[in-house]
Amino acid sequence: MIFAEGVRGPDVCLIRRAEREGDPWSGHVSFPGGRAAQSDPNPLAVAERETVEEIGLELTEQHRIGALPALPKIRKGLTLFPFIYFVDGKTRDQARVNAVTEVASVFWVPMGHLSDATAVTRFEYMVDGHQDSYPGIEFDGHVIWGLTLHLLHVFAGLVEQPFPALD
Repeated sequence: MIFAEGVRGPDVCLIRRAEREGDPWSGHVSFPGGRAAQSDPNPLAVAERETVEEIGLELTEQHRIGALPALPKIRKGLTLFPFIYFVDGKTRDQARVNAVTEVASVFWVPMGHLSDATAVTRFEYMVDGHQDSYPGIEFDGHVIWGLTLHLLHVFAGLVEQPFPALD
């Protein structure tokens, strides 16, 4: 999770993943990040390397705020290690689509928008051949849902910024 000061408070950086056959997260809204490489010494190194690769932001220790609890076994044995960063305006302005094959767009969402009840929506998604409906928050043509929404909800609880009711 990368935050930066926005016009009306903090904004959070999200990406729309590129449409790719065989990618279980194809086209989804998510945070920058990805899988570990053998050369990565730890999950923090993965987060920082993947962020440079995907959106061109070089995150350093000075940007690092902390971590949320790891989420084990999110899919086929994968464990998610979410880290939190805060960047200045100059660094924020460097965010761009860097990995054309992995990222379709980069955008910033005001945290205040995430607590706007009028932005709550439903997202239809096919799971194992069955259509399911999930809560989401709409922003500028994107729907934030699933694991990304869950992590934002956890963070919002930590900073005491309430989310609207999501059913």
